Amino acid sequence: MNPSNHSEKHTHHHSHDDPASKPDPAHDCCDGDHAEASKPESKQTHDCCHDHADHHHHHEGAPVEPSANAKYFCPMCPGVESDTPGDCPKCGMRLERNPAFKAETSKIWTCPMHPEIQEPTSGQCPKCGMDLEPMDGVAEEDEEASEINSLKRKTLVAGILTVPILLLAFDSMIPGLSFDGFLSPTLQGWLELLLATPVILWAGGMFFTRGWRSLVNRSLNMFTLIMLGVGAAYAYSVVAVLFPELFPDSFRKHGEVQLYFEAGAVITALILFGQWLEARARKQTGQAIQSLLDLAAKTAHRIDENGEESDVEIDAIHKGDRLRVRPGEKIPLDGSIREGKSTIDESMITGEPVPVEKGVGDKVIGATVNQTGSFIMEAEAVGEETMLSQIVGMVAQAQRSRAPIQKLADSVAGYFVPAVVLVAILAFILWAIFGPAPAMAYAIVVAVSVLIIACPCALGLATPMSIMVGVGKGAQNGILVKNAEAIERAEKVTHLITDKTGTLTEGKPSVVDLQTVDGVSEEDLLRLAAAIESQSEHPLARAVVDKAKADGVSVPDITEFNSTTGGGVQAIVAGETVRIGKRAFIESKSLSISEKLSQEAERLQSEAKTVIWVAKEQQLLGLIAIADPIKESSKEAIESLHAMGITVVMCTGDNSRTAQAVAKVLGIDKVHAEVSPEDKQRIVNELKAKGHRVAMAGDGINDAPALAAADVGIAMGTGTDVAIESAGLTLVKGDLRGIVGGLKLSRAVMRNIRQNLFFAFIYNAVGVPVAAGILYPFLGVLLSPMIAGAAMALSSVSVVTNALRLKKFNLND
Repeated sequence: MNPSNHSEKHTHHHSHDDPASKPDPAHDCCDGDHAEASKPESKQTHDCCHDHADHHHHHEGAPVEPSANAKYFCPMCPGVESDTPGDCPKCGMRLERNPAFKAETSKIWTCPMHPEIQEPTSGQCPKCGMDLEPMDGVAEEDEEASEINSLKRKTLVAGILTVPILLLAFDSMIPGLSFDGFLSPTLQGWLELLLATPVILWAGGMFFTRGWRSLVNRSLNMFTLIMLGVGAAYAYSVVAVLFPELFPDSFRKHGEVQLYFEAGAVITALILFGQWLEARARKQTGQAIQSLLDLAAKTAHRIDENGEESDVEIDAIHKGDRLRVRPGEKIPLDGSIREGKSTIDESMITGEPVPVEKGVGDKVIGATVNQTGSFIMEAEAVGEETMLSQIVGMVAQAQRSRAPIQKLADSVAGYFVPAVVLVAILAFILWAIFGPAPAMAYAIVVAVSVLIIACPCALGLATPMSIMVGVGKGAQNGILVKNAEAIERAEKVTHLITDKTGTLTEGKPSVVDLQTVDGVSEEDLLRLAAAIESQSEHPLARAVVDKAKADGVSVPDITEFNSTTGGGVQAIVAGETVRIGKRAFIESKSLSISEKLSQEAERLQSEAKTVIWVAKEQQLLGLIAIADPIKESSKEAIESLHAMGITVVMCTGDNSRTAQAVAKVLGIDKVHAEVSPEDKQRIVNELKAKGHRVAMAGDGINDAPALAAADVGIAMGTGTDVAIESAGLTLVKGDLRGIVGGLKLSRAVMRNIRQNLFFAFIYNAVGVPVAAGILYPFLGVLLSPMIAGAAMALSSVSVVTNALRLKKFNLND
């Protein structure tokens, strides 16, 4: 959503701000409009055969919007998507299942004992009472589990066959074990060949396939190095067994050509083991979305026009359907309560543990849990329109976006593999020329070790794994991240700009005082004010109307309703013009305010009460004081923000005295009162011009310019009434604690990414020179290819494991 496309921003007639209100076509509002939150659009699936550079064409840090129908994707190459399982054609990594993908399911259900029974929904067989099953039979095979089981099977086979290869190769090093006199060197070589071939070519065959594909696509990666290293060791050893006479003395030790079957087999087994562990760990990174999907109810109790109740699948429900929800059940879809009341646990969506009381007319969210009462609701959002579906879509998109910091890893990875191959060649040449006898044997060992130990996979996984886990963690706590760039920007925030009503305060104002001039009754004041305010759904306006209803005051009809931007509203009541709004708006109509009322207004405002003025024709009638209690959590949240080194700035449309009173209680650093939406954007730009990193918390369409201008926009609120398109973070529950949690999460994720990148860089910076033999002249240490293989296999596992630590991060600490 481009902020420039928004409708003209207006200022409410009241001296206040409030994120809880909705747009009123006839009643302009400074803080009450909302942006329609559209779910993320999707691009077409990228062809996997595109040039390797495709995924670098995105703007740095820009979100990658996956195809809604993509079933598999590559976590390291944005844009690579597929409808079938397999390997990424660019980096060779196994494509991962998109946890947000929803496959089409059978709409016909049948009885396993009575196949003639076919029903459009699940239930029981009318003949035998058995549960009906889908016509397409068993559920779709869990392909992720299939991949993990395949890796496990290959690892076990490779391990079992590798043990005797090691015994044959190192029999002289194991006390009490020697095949001398029992097996000739030639026969021993043939046994190693027979045992190593299935390990390297069958169990490790996928590494050669991926490595070859990387060469064809000119996308060199870890599998390129594995293919070259293991392939060189295996091919050299095969030739040595079949044609030993071809090798000169420089390749021989004690008269025999050195074989490296054990190195190839052990490396293959270790890398398979690492891939197995990594697959198991990576599966957990997608569990956040799966857990969200699992929250959804599967069936609902629908009430038809005749009042008959029946159980139906969620997919069969349409907008407007009436549904009964009993205690302990999940609410099927988003909607409103039409009959009854209850308390509802919304913690799985909002992260707020305290149950919420709901009654007739209140909105309910699908997947939340009804607790105490039974009620009838009307479905208002189905399918992809529900909040849960939108959350899943946002999380899936954010998990697959790329942070700007990954540009560093991408740049390094682009040069890394060719550099490793060059180092391996140079090491081979140097050892062949200057190495001790047998020089060529040492040269081969060093070259293979260099190729094997280098692991660009760890470098590539460092950022996306942390992003996936961190975004999922946020979603489970009611913090929705639009893209990885938002996480990186949020970490550097120095100033937070927030409004007052509904964020720092409860957002449920009520009339606490009425002051009239002589000759005017409180009832008349309230009657006229409520008549005009009845045109608005703004919380302050509703507070006046609710007060009139509570006092039993009749509200007359009005005509010619008119709004003045930034001032107030007026209308005709019983032939006379009535005006309500700020003091300046009233005084602009040549009306004077007495000193007594002015002092009373100042006193009320110093107590954090909002004052609105009421006049009829050229007569001032009085004022109405409205209070909005400060949230209990606000002070604690601001203290937490200060502890994080963040300056808190309040920008509110309310008057200065009320704003200052709230700021004094909460310890807010700076206050800007009586501001318009344009003022908020100006304040954001002024802070940024001074070098500060600014986060802006807003609630709707009128805040969109400031949200877009800020380094990090934070949309406050629920459902579709949030400026999602202009914000980097969206808080399902509009609470300042959510901002604290979001900023803490961003710091934890970025710290985790840096740990991963540091580990990957240091690992390669140290590992490659050691493998090349740099320590040999000083310490006599030469790294075995098998040790290099073990280190390489575990490096990726370490990165993923470190990323998974974010799942245990406590946002409330």
